[in-house]
Amino acid sequence: MKRVVITGIGAITPIGNTIEAYLDGLQKGVSGANMITLFDATQFKTRFACEVKGFNAEEHFDRREARRIDRFTQFALVAAAEALQNSGLDLEVVDKDRVGVIWASGIGGLATLEKEIEDHVLGNGIPKHNPFLIPKMIADIPAGQISIQYGFRGINYATVSACASSSHALMNAYDYIRLGKANVFVAGGSEATITKTAVGGFNSMKALSERNDDFATASRPYDKDRDGFVLGEGAGALILEEYEHARKRGAHIYAEVVGAAATADAYHITAPHPEGAGVINVMHFALEEAGMKPEDIDYVNTHGTSTPLGDIAELKAIEKIFGAHSTGLNISSTKSMTGHLLGAAGAIEAIACLLSMQHDFIPPTINHFTDDPEINPGLNLTFNEAQQRKVKATLCNTFGFGGHNASVIFRQV
Repeated sequence: MKRVVITGIGAITPIGNTIEAYLDGLQKGVSGANMITLFDATQFKTRFACEVKGFNAEEHFDRREARRIDRFTQFALVAAAEALQNSGLDLEVVDKDRVGVIWASGIGGLATLEKEIEDHVLGNGIPKHNPFLIPKMIADIPAGQISIQYGFRGINYATVSACASSSHALMNAYDYIRLGKANVFVAGGSEATITKTAVGGFNSMKALSERNDDFATASRPYDKDRDGFVLGEGAGALILEEYEHARKRGAHIYAEVVGAAATADAYHITAPHPEGAGVINVMHFALEEAGMKPEDIDYVNTHGTSTPLGDIAELKAIEKIFGAHSTGLNISSTKSMTGHLLGAAGAIEAIACLLSMQHDFIPPTINHFTDDPEINPGLNLTFNEAQQRKVKATLCNTFGFGGHNASVIFRQV
């Protein structure tokens, strides 16, 4: 099997619209939550979210092009552009038949669909839809748009597995390169679902925090008083490259992808298995593929959404897999800062892992106020402030509705 490394990263997040800004937000423990501005949320139970701030599509696209692509695709194209530039790939000489794109979204162009329904179904009822409705809405369109933008003719598709979507994109790209079917992949995910439909839908299932009077601290994984996740948006892009291909061109290597696994809970459409059965398996299989022992991992970036059931189940699984080393790990949920980016979560959290390895720090779990008696006090959940630590290997977890679990392991080269 060929080796696979990460040579470029790009991000648009609620705490920073570039890699440099995202890193700064992670190190400082910034909250990305604020009152919703993308629509009038005054009648909703939850009126805040982690929006991307200061993003003007017309700074990146001409006005006509911006109208033809949904916000989630705009995020994808901008993050991919940063990752490609960051990678130093010479697009004039790279073999574009051997460059693929696997891009994820859990939901796709929901804002586009919502607007069309409001305008032409609930509005005047006249069926005069935008001819770009379908290509703006479908979840695979960022993969297509990125390939068209750069002429990448390799493997190209989307992964859709709710909140595990972009982790699955990364592991699929990793596998294709290991098998020799491509030299380079642009992989990641994007989401832009801070909309009436999404907020209303998640509210109805009691998934979102309703802490409107204290929105900045509403995403509080592992806190006794956590009451649900905070919706986020944005994109993360990673350049995966065959090791020898990267070495020959003198690329900067962030880390090597050494293990990845996917499992199912086979338990419930939204609730986690109470003992974390599928999560135990996914971490075990990822470690097994990496040929690593639990004590080789320094940092686990958890799914950690700030829900009462999910946070406990994941920590139980970590204690089961890591045993005595579970108290020697650093563990944190960067969703406490960014909110939950759904299908893009795995990508931006993988990037957080890579940045932790590059800069020897652990991003914090912010907004911790009250210990949960159900959580082992010996676990280092990196509460409230970043911690300095030499980070040689990280494990990143993401889980999705439907019981989809994914773990990806990165190690310094």
